[in-house]
Amino acid sequence: MTSPYPESPRGDHVDVYTDEHGQQVPVPDPYRWLEEPDSPQTRAWVAAQNAVTDAYLDTLPARSAYRERLTSLWNYPREGVPWMRGGRYFRFYNPGLLNQPVLEVAASPRGPWRPVLDPNTLSADGTASLIGASVSWDGGRVAYGVQQGGSDWITWHVRDVQSGEDEPHAVEWSKFSGAAWTPDGAGFFYGAYDAPQEGAALTGANRGQRLMFHRAGTPQAQDTLVIARPDEPDWGFQGSVTEDGAYVVVHVWKGTDPKNLLWVRSLDSQDPFTELVTEFRASYQLIGNDGPLLYIRTDEDAPRGRVLAWNVLTGERREVIPEGPDVLEVVALVPGGLLAVTLHDASHRLTLHDRAGAVVREVQLPGLGSVTELNARQDDPEVFFGFMSFLTPGTAQRLLLPDTTPEALSTPALDFDASAYEVTQEFTTSRDGTRIPMFIVARRGLERDGTNPTLLYGYGGFTVSLTPTFSVGRLAWLERGGVVVVATLRGGGEYGEEWHQAGTLKRKQNVFDDFLACAEHLIQSGFTSSAHLGIQGGSNGGLLVGAAMTQRPELFGAVIAQVGVMDMLRYQHFTIGWAWASDYGRSDDPDLFRTLLAYSPLHNLRDGTAYPATLITTGDHDDRVVPAHSYKFAAQLQHVQAGDAPTLIRIETRGGHGAGKPTSLVIAEAADIWAFLEARLTTAAGG
Repeated sequence: MTSPYPESPRGDHVDVYTDEHGQQVPVPDPYRWLEEPDSPQTRAWVAAQNAVTDAYLDTLPARSAYRERLTSLWNYPREGVPWMRGGRYFRFYNPGLLNQPVLEVAASPRGPWRPVLDPNTLSADGTASLIGASVSWDGGRVAYGVQQGGSDWITWHVRDVQSGEDEPHAVEWSKFSGAAWTPDGAGFFYGAYDAPQEGAALTGANRGQRLMFHRAGTPQAQDTLVIARPDEPDWGFQGSVTEDGAYVVVHVWKGTDPKNLLWVRSLDSQDPFTELVTEFRASYQLIGNDGPLLYIRTDEDAPRGRVLAWNVLTGERREVIPEGPDVLEVVALVPGGLLAVTLHDASHRLTLHDRAGAVVREVQLPGLGSVTELNARQDDPEVFFGFMSFLTPGTAQRLLLPDTTPEALSTPALDFDASAYEVTQEFTTSRDGTRIPMFIVARRGLERDGTNPTLLYGYGGFTVSLTPTFSVGRLAWLERGGVVVVATLRGGGEYGEEWHQAGTLKRKQNVFDDFLACAEHLIQSGFTSSAHLGIQGGSNGGLLVGAAMTQRPELFGAVIAQVGVMDMLRYQHFTIGWAWASDYGRSDDPDLFRTLLAYSPLHNLRDGTAYPATLITTGDHDDRVVPAHSYKFAAQLQHVQAGDAPTLIRIETRGGHGAGKPTSLVIAEAADIWAFLEARLTTAAGG
């Protein structure tokens, strides 16, 4: 390092926890002061750490080369998947390097398009982002949500599509919510919280969500309360309106647990909701309806998913699509049938069924990849979906049912020769014998000589499925000789709810074992070696790589830990962190305290250990995984590091958890990450 690490004073704070035997266990927390993001001491520390990190990154010859190449690669048109409302078509579009995509409207899915809302005009630096856009049924107005500086807080505005003018009244303090219009365009349902206490907007716990109705054109103070459950402060409410306008359906969620309740009532009724599902026993997702018959995708008694038809008047249920060998991920109601997206070994299939559930035919997708969006209406044969793969960017596809031959609405022009690379899928065996898949993206004819700089990426949690997705940033790494590997880990949703549960609570170590098994497979099969192997993960994936590097520091040459959950003993005390207990458990539960302590990255950094080169990234406006996780982990890692590998933290002072991050910041961060990895994992650095 050219500069010493900034001073990180160690306090004497100690917390005491109780384990399953009733034993009191003291746990020091010397960097508790870093939990105050706006204190002068923390702000000075952030500035000092960024100065050291930037000075180091500036010495890397590949930094400017990556930034230049990534800027060039990113500069291609990205046309979003259209959807239709009231005879008008809407989409998001970025011609190349705009910080935020523009919402556009047209009379045809092929255009010509005109802008409705350009979020790049909402802030000078592009850090105000559009987080949601819900168009009224007649296509005349759009409720759009704005987030500032990467925060999860949403402010809703209403814009007239024709005039481009906003109505005078905004809706504030919404979070984890969409906007669901009523058929008459009178207003929309949304989820809201109490305004946070002064100074606590980015750290205070988010509890007590209410379902509200906002009447367009009126002040928020006049909004109608639809549902509030102060007796259940951990419940949240997402309202939707059936396409025939008959019912409002409420999805009642609790944290990140996929299980939910389902309530319904007539849209024009003030009667209490009919509680179709009264216990958090499974997941229930509304697909659509034929009058009182609701079509529901559920994993009740079917871990890989099935479809039920549920009569809200009689309570009668019948199975429409039974559970199959693959995960039933998304289903849409279309004229005379259902379109189903399934997962087969972590890549997508798209199949048309009739209303009785029988398979009509499979839609031929362009290749091994992912269906990224499915925009369909139950009374319209025109269907739009997005498709992408590791080597091809997302394209908008159109179906005109009953024909199932997709038509690409555009072909992105990208300055990259995809034919020089290939995607393969290999399998390895985890410690307990479980079969673990991974996708490997590399140059054709790659020599397996153990020297290829290789990046292993994973997540493993909250039923999130890692399917083949396109990343511009990875292209520059591939062009410079790198290999990208995406691991399919337990805790995700790739093989259904049993696969998810196998990576939760006391079984969370399975996720880390799966990831380590993938790393060992890459080494044993000759793709790379420890000195040339890097790992990367964000959020829950940041926890993943933090646990992997503390458990097997000798296995890796570099670590990229992004917005990670690093303090497993205190995560539940901040913003929405309490909601993750369904996957993690809580440290105040004596039965789970030892489990969390055993893998918590912050608490398993050991004095005298040589850890791999590490670049930690976070945003000081992150109110999903608060930056204190990364701050404390970086301070402790710098304190115990016994080797000479750099231990750096890169703190974005204009960003948050990641959603809505402007293109300019995304490119800058990606260039720094790839330059850091190249410096550590190439033959010269790897040694």
